Amino acid sequence: MIGLLRGRVLKKQPNQVILDVQGVGYDVNIPVSTYYQLPDPPAEVQLQIHTHVREDTLALYGFLTTTEKKVFEKLMSVSGIGPKLAITILSGLEVEELVPAIRRNDLVKLTHIPGVGRKTAERIVLELRDKIAEAEAEGAVARRGLSETQEDVLSALLNLGYQRAAAEKAISRAAEVDGAASFDALLKRALQWLVKA
Repeated sequence: MIGLLRGRVLKKQPNQVILDVQGVGYDVNIPVSTYYQLPDPPAEVQLQIHTHVREDTLALYGFLTTTEKKVFEKLMSVSGIGPKLAITILSGLEVEELVPAIRRNDLVKLTHIPGVGRKTAERIVLELRDKIAEAEAEGAVARRGLSETQEDVLSALLNLGYQRAAAEKAISRAAEVDGAASFDALLKRALQWLVKA
C-alpha cells in the first residue's frame, strides 16, 4: 500500500493532483482544502496517501496533513460513506469546522454539504462524535501556531470570504517576509499574495 508520496506537482485541480514521483505520474484525488494549500507546478510537495483498493479499482486519496487523512479514514468507517463522499465532505467543510460540527451534533451545518442528507449526517454524528476528539485536539494544536496578529489577519480574511486554507497559506507567506509586521502590513501582504494565487 502507498502511504506517502513526495514529488513534483505536474497538474492540479480542485479535486485532483498529478504528482511526478521519479518519472511516474500518480493521479491523486484530493479535497478542496488540500488543493488550496498546494504549491503551483512544478513545485515539490509531500502528500499523506490513503490507498483504496477494490476488485475493479485502485484509487489514491491525498492530504497535506495527517489530521485530514485521519478524519477522512474515520468518515469512511461510517456505514454508507465511501471514499468519494468522504472527500466531498472534507471539501464541503474543512477539518477545523467539520470536527466541532460533529461534536456539537450540528446537523444543519453537516446537511449543507452536497451529498449529505439528514440521515447521513445523523449517522456521522452517532458513529464519530466520540472517536473524533483526537482530530479536534490536533487541529487546535496546529492553530495555536499563529501569533495574535496573525489570528486577527486570519479572521479578517475569513470575513472577506476567503477559504481558511488559502488565508492561512497567504498569512504564512506574508509572515516569511516579516513575522513581526503590524496587522495592516500583514493583511496587505496576505491580500497581495491571495490576488496573485
